Amino acid sequence: MHIIERFSKYLTAIEYPKGKTSWNIGGILKNKNAFYKFDVREMFQLKDGTPAQTGRTHTHADKMVLEFTDKWVILDVAELNKYVISNKLKKVYLDKVIANLEWNIILSKD
Repeated sequence: MHIIERFSKYLTAIEYPKGKTSWNIGGILKNKNAFYKFDVREMFQLKDGTPAQTGRTHTHADKMVLEFTDKWVILDVAELNKYVISNKLKKVYLDKVIANLEWNIILSKD
């Protein structure tokens, strides 16, 4: 099953982009009330085996979704971009990001 299909189980009011864009799926997280556009892409491994994801500072996505074996990590793109730019970062480590950002959600997988 593709990552977008796996993540869609956690959304209601699902929408998909009508053309080529920087977000993959839109919807409302279950038990929440705001509609977001999500950047949901498979992670890849760096040469040392570390899981990684690329991102852009100019995107139409509201949230970035990272998939792990037991959870989904959802980050606010605007806040993440502000953090990256203000700290002049080329690489961002998830544990530091989660500790320094105000808006993030960790969803346990069912």
